[in-house]
Amino acid sequence: MASSSAFQWLRLVGIIWLQAINGTNTNFPAYSSQLKQLLSISQVQLNNLAFASDAGKLFGFFSGMAAIYLPLWLVLMIGTTLGLVGYGVQYLFITNQVSSLSYWHVFLLTVIAGNSICWINTVCYVVTIRNFSSDQQVAVGITTSYQGLSAKIYNTILDAISMHNKNKATIFLLLNSTIPLIVGLVASFILGEIDATTRNRKMGVGFVVMFFITIATGVYSVITSLEFVSSKISQKGNLFGIIVSLLIPLLVPFSMKINELVGSWQTNRENSLRVCVEESNNNNEVKESEDITEDVHDDNEEVIISRSREEIGVMLMIRRIDFWLYFFVYFFGATLGLVFLNNLGQIAESRGCSATSSLVSLSSSFGFFGRLMPSLMDYFYRGKYVISRPGSMVAMMAPIAGAFFLLLNKTHLALYISTAIIGVCTGAITSTSVSTTSELFGTNNFSVNHNVVVANIPMGSFLFGYSAALVYHNEGNRQQRYYSGKCIGMECYRDTFIVWGCLCWFGTLLALILHVRTRKFYSSQK
Repeated sequence: MASSSAFQWLRLVGIIWLQAINGTNTNFPAYSSQLKQLLSISQVQLNNLAFASDAGKLFGFFSGMAAIYLPLWLVLMIGTTLGLVGYGVQYLFITNQVSSLSYWHVFLLTVIAGNSICWINTVCYVVTIRNFSSDQQVAVGITTSYQGLSAKIYNTILDAISMHNKNKATIFLLLNSTIPLIVGLVASFILGEIDATTRNRKMGVGFVVMFFITIATGVYSVITSLEFVSSKISQKGNLFGIIVSLLIPLLVPFSMKINELVGSWQTNRENSLRVCVEESNNNNEVKESEDITEDVHDDNEEVIISRSREEIGVMLMIRRIDFWLYFFVYFFGATLGLVFLNNLGQIAESRGCSATSSLVSLSSSFGFFGRLMPSLMDYFYRGKYVISRPGSMVAMMAPIAGAFFLLLNKTHLALYISTAIIGVCTGAITSTSVSTTSELFGTNNFSVNHNVVVANIPMGSFLFGYSAALVYHNEGNRQQRYYSGKCIGMECYRDTFIVWGCLCWFGTLLALILHVRTRKFYSSQK
């Protein structure tokens, strides 16, 4: 067990890197306006492309099935290759290196690119849960929190390599196609599976250090996202800081390996001295038994068995009332939040806010803390009080509903505050949902079951995004003689925010019902 500890943490670092670059769809708002101009498409057609990226999740169950029957490194390579094709061909088209692509070809390529995210996420979730089965919410929360930084990372890279280039869409498509492939190749050499069912003192220390590193990374991300701070830091200096923050987690597996080597050296030295001093083989056997017992006492503080409510397959799962409650809680919560963030570029433009990149980085950074928050609560309140995952979703969804109504205020401050709230709560629900799926429906079929759950994202993206685009388009037509088809003013999204806020309140009620139905199960976990 001890010999595998360093490699166990190294795999966690590999997952962190994958998650940090796997949110390629989250930076779409940063270049959506430029893409709209390059392709000469309407707002409705642009919304269809945002939906197409999410529509890839409708086919996410293929990655779940692949994770059951194929090596995980191969699943990872399939995902990164799909991303290379989906974004790469679009890049070639935008740069006039490939011709004769219709709008629907671009739509299909976006679906393929969106599906690539499912394959990488599936590998990340499966490896994390299997490597840290007794601390899965903590490990999943730490790793998925870094996906919240994706938009920040891609924006920082763009600013550093092309500070004066206004054609963001071209560079973003190039980065989206190449960076996941490069990181995936590196991570494929260190990923693997360990049947880790024990939790020891050294693992506890590792989590504390990892929390400290992760929080420091998030604080740095938020501070450098603020416009008055970022203007005082060079773009290359900001990129250097991001790279360092992604490399610092390597300190944990390296320190674990050093401790293992030192412990092994001390043990060998003690054994050598013991052989020289002891004359009786019987005495040697007794003392060696005592040493082994002592090592086990030191290393294995407690054995924790990962528990789930039941182990069921997807066909039985979709016949359960709890599944549909859970499905629509996610639908009216995290999915609504993601649709808002996907439309952040147009929302900011309609309100006369030009700092779109700053807003996207801010939502990314707060999403980072949102994804991490459930892990902090789960780790530091372990054994003191156990709140059900649906119960925690109630607390996360109510602020999203309030944020939508706050957006009816036309000030830029209201926009920033609402974006931060929606980023935090959406990230928290996304992170919590991974453990919720495994706890309610089991871990045996998790890779397929969870991909079915998140299929609500493309559905919501189409329904909510399309209706918002229609309202925007109609208002734009009314203002056409003034703004050339663009919609400027609060009326562009006012009705949309009211509807979204009401739907989110309804989702909060569904989460409360699910909490009541599962309260007995979570009470038994105390």
